[in-house]
Parts: sequence; structure tokens; C-alpha cells
Amino acid sequence: MPGTGLIKRCLSLLCGLFLMGLGISLVTRSALGTSPISSVPYVLCLAFPVTFGEFTIILTLIFFAAEVIIIGRSFPKRQYFQVIIAFFLGTFVDLGMFLSAGVHPDFYPEQIAVVLLGSAVLALGIFLQVTANVILNPGEGLVRAIAEKTRRRFGIVKVFFDTSLVAGAAVISLAAFGTVEGFREGTVISAILVGYIILGITFVYSRYGLGKWLAE
Repeated sequence: MPGTGLIKRCLSLLCGLFLMGLGISLVTRSALGTSPISSVPYVLCLAFPVTFGEFTIILTLIFFAAEVIIIGRSFPKRQYFQVIIAFFLGTFVDLGMFLSAGVHPDFYPEQIAVVLLGSAVLALGIFLQVTANVILNPGEGLVRAIAEKTRRRFGIVKVFFDTSLVAGAAVISLAAFGTVEGFREGTVISAILVGYIILGITFVYSRYGLGKWLAE
């Protein structure tokens, strides 16, 4: 049936965004920090009466605007739909926080387990979104735009980008609370682990030809 492949990719994208929101929420619920990409929205939602998801939308739209400015006139028209991605991701972050409201690990091993679970869910969400190959997440789109503009490797720019976000969140936290909120060992674990989990998922995906489902 014509267009079935596109429909499947769009469903994969939405499912990926939902899992990203849930994964971010679980890492945050561990009380061991939050994911690097969510560090700024999380600290801001602690300081102001605006939800985690709403600040995620605002920051993601800022990423999108920066991406458009960097790329300029050659910015692909289809990628303007990234604005929609921003609203979906923010909504799914708030939904994830609602669904995980009962997750309150009391002991350190439990907290680590929640970080690991959240990282795995987040990795699967990112994988599904990238595999869908429909619209870029503005955060990843901005990193790619910077990498292309500066002629640097995507991975190097990504590390610098995430580090800058965490540093910015730390500055905001110190200014607002006098302490660093949202950054602990869970942030580091998630930052390192998510990439390796994506590699594992990619191996299974390629090894067993799961991509045929999207192509059919």
C-alpha cells in the first residue's frame, strides 16, 4: 500500500519521542541527576512555576532557531516540522513524569537501577527516532549543523554540546539555589551508557533485519 512505509516511520518517530520522554523522566526520578540534554529545563522547572516539559519545549525551540540561523537559506523545508517535535517531546516529558510519579527509590542500589532502566528506555527512544528518518530532533539537528559548519566530528561536537548544557544548568542552579541541582553520578552514567546501549540495539536491529518492517 503506497505510503505505508512513511506511516510506519512516523509511528516509529512518535514511539521514539514517547520513550525519550519516559527515559528522561526515569533518570530524573532516580534522584541521582538528570540526562545532560534535560539538565537546563530541569533546573529551570525547580526555580520557576513552569513544568519540566514546558521548559523542554522552550529550550528545544531555541535549539531549532539556532539551527536555522546556522544553516541559513539552505535549511531543508521539511525540517521546519522540527517545531512539532519540540512540542511532542515536551509533552512526553511531562507525561513521563506523570507515569513515573510512583517511582521513588529509597536505597542507592535502587537509584542506580532506575538510572540504568531510564538510560535503556532513553536509548531505545533515540534509536527509534533516528531509525524513522523522518524529522530530526532539534537538539541533534543543532549539533549536526554546528559540526558541519565547523567541520568537526559529530561526536566531538556532541560531547562539547552536552557539557555546555550541564555547565549552564550548574550556573543557573548556583544562582537560584546556591547549590548544584540536577547533576550527579546519574547524569554521567546516563551520558556514557546511552551511546553504548544504542550501539547494542543497532547491532540487534541490523543482525536480524528488523529494518524490513519500516521498508515494507
